[in-house]
Amino acid sequence: MAEESLKFEDFLPSMADILSPEGLIEELCKGFHLLMDWRNGLITLESLERNAAILGLEGFREDELTEMVREGDLDGDGALDQMEFCILMVRLSPGLMHESKNIFEEE
Repeated sequence: MAEESLKFEDFLPSMADILSPEGLIEELCKGFHLLMDWRNGLITLESLERNAAILGLEGFREDELTEMVREGDLDGDGALDQMEFCILMVRLSPGLMHESKNIFEEE
């Protein structure tokens, strides 16, 4: 039986249950800092390739990592700033998005 691999975003709903909203953002910021290029303060394709193993992404191909950066790059500069990274991580977590939708519907 093949084991299903877990990705960083799989843990976000659990983290959200345990942490306060501020604590979740703090943890996302820590993930950003692990992946960013310290010279420019952004996650680039190169920094993602270099640091991907830290978050269990070592099996991803260059085109998959390029797509991750492209998907999160809201301002079109070819890299992810901290806000873009946090938004991308929340968007990639269907469980967290579902919980957020329910919160807004209750208001």
